[in-house]
Amino acid sequence: MKTATLFLSVLTATAVAARSLFSPNQNALVDEPKFEVPGKNPLNFCADPAEYILDIDYVDLSPNPPIPGEKLTITANGTFAKNIEPGATVFLQVKYGLITLIKQEADLCDNLPQVDITCPLEKGVLTLKKEVDIPKQVPPGKYTVLADVNTVDKEKITCMESTVFFSRQ
Repeated sequence: MKTATLFLSVLTATAVAARSLFSPNQNALVDEPKFEVPGKNPLNFCADPAEYILDIDYVDLSPNPPIPGEKLTITANGTFAKNIEPGATVFLQVKYGLITLIKQEADLCDNLPQVDITCPLEKGVLTLKKEVDIPKQVPPGKYTVLADVNTVDKEKITCMESTVFFSRQ
């Protein structure tokens, strides 16, 4: 799960418009609206975050984008509309190009100590600052990450997605 936390930490996102290859008379597919995560990052929410339990004020990544072999500092601030009890889950998917590297659901509270937080998460403001070492050996290419976080009752805490490109050094 340490690898999962690393990739979750380096979430960055873009969307690409798709166009038909078959006929000039066909309409281009329209991108879904983007709901950008506030702050110095290229993160997107999976959908309109208005109903999410966690209202994110900002997520800042430094450097942005992350660089292999360097420390990544993540600073974030948000407000929980209610307490988050044990049993909450995080579904994490990480792809390298078309290859799925990670696709798993895990207990949120079991993984929070990796970012120096423990459950239960209390209603109110939470500020996070964490440094993560990005391995120098990260293979170059496109990584796509999805993190979907839900309460034990399947209420949406938050959902974010991203794409990060690592180039050859």
